[in-house]
Amino acid sequence: MRAVISAALLGAASTVLAAPSLEARLATDTQPVIVQLFEWSWDAVKAECPTLAALGYKYAQVSPAAEHIKGNQWWTGYQPVSHQLISKRGNRDQFGAMVEACRQAGVGVLVDVVLNHMTAGTGTGTAGTSYTQYTYTNLYSGFDFHYCDSRDRGIDNWNNKTQIQFCQLGGMADLKTESDYVRGTLVDHLNDLLSFPGVAGFRLDAAKHIPVADLQAIWERLSRNPYVTSEVVGQGNPIPPSNYVQFGGVTITNSYSVLKAGFTGSSGLNDLNNWEANNGVHTGSATVFVATHDSERGDVGGSLTPSQTPAYSMANVFMLAYPYGTPTILSSYQFKSHDDGAPNNGQAACSSSATGGQGGFWCQHRWTAISNMVQFRTAVGGTSVDNWTNGNKNQIAFGRQKKGFVVINNDGNAWSTSLPTSLPAGTYCDVVAGTKSGNGCSGAKATVAGGKITVKVPAHTAMAFYIGMKL
Repeated sequence: MRAVISAALLGAASTVLAAPSLEARLATDTQPVIVQLFEWSWDAVKAECPTLAALGYKYAQVSPAAEHIKGNQWWTGYQPVSHQLISKRGNRDQFGAMVEACRQAGVGVLVDVVLNHMTAGTGTGTAGTSYTQYTYTNLYSGFDFHYCDSRDRGIDNWNNKTQIQFCQLGGMADLKTESDYVRGTLVDHLNDLLSFPGVAGFRLDAAKHIPVADLQAIWERLSRNPYVTSEVVGQGNPIPPSNYVQFGGVTITNSYSVLKAGFTGSSGLNDLNNWEANNGVHTGSATVFVATHDSERGDVGGSLTPSQTPAYSMANVFMLAYPYGTPTILSSYQFKSHDDGAPNNGQAACSSSATGGQGGFWCQHRWTAISNMVQFRTAVGGTSVDNWTNGNKNQIAFGRQKKGFVVINNDGNAWSTSLPTSLPAGTYCDVVAGTKSGNGCSGAKATVAGGKITVKVPAHTAMAFYIGMKL
């Protein structure tokens, strides 16, 4: 949050205090939360960044900025035609204005980048560039791609590391990233993005399809060290996420399948306290989700969707309350078919925090249960889990030492109970459904006395309390 003290308050001889740099704000935050503004236009992201800052988000992850194939489908942005910053989300000037507005608000921009491949066909890109597969004007020719000896040059065996990294993904021309020329063009693209001071880093699309050595050679030539989260789908062999932790965060794609199973009742919630052990990636390198743009469409295992409330909200409450990984909140839109792109050309519109979005956009990042839990996460930073308690298989509660406490009841009946807690004695306001105003609370309350918190949690409801919400 930017702090400016007026001269009238400080006196005639005073000077206005400068806001800390974006880098300083991000460096001091040990509990960052990312919001993925999927398919949002640059103008819409620009307008939303002050709200993101006020809600406590530290990074805005945006869709690919490079020129791509034409089409309304969401996946067109993942088939690059050139490295010009002209996409269906806006041009270079609009991109720059968005990044700067976010920087001024204190929100770092993470750009989704595609380094593994180009297109699957022939046509004209969003900047007017003509292309044929394997030939991209003033960029790549046929010498710059892999030609796999497999059916349609694609991946026939997903247990074969060589095929995964040297054959075509979805028919898209696979770049020869071991080539110094290809590496140089990718370095130029990334450094161009990093020339915008508000670009804090990248999400690396399809990272596991690029050998680690090739990415390392690219990373050594970047103009500055970016924040990175690498998309590595699948937790096991032959290419585990742990191979890519040297670049930063890696996606824990089974996080959303575990949460879906837990909150839809197929497995229950009791095993969620083993999240880190089950994933095999240290919390400092893990990026976790309730849903991604792929998973909400049923790809890569599938996940909960925003229409599955209250399970969707409760899963986000758990993810934001539990100290594992860096959470990413997907802010997406309603769709009827798998390929549907964003409505209104990506000009996203949000209403209040309680009602979310307008015109087909969900705006999940503004939902009260989610945005208030972002602030909970910041407030309880630096603490571990204590006082984990199981009710039945659909009821859990846990504390964040002396700073916070969460109760989740995914059962069909209310849960009235007194639970051990490290919170100091007093009355607290539930932040999942309410907010504190003076000595009042718009939601439910809970009392802590004698080392126990007494709550009545309705069916399919979560409650959370932290020290700043003490009345």
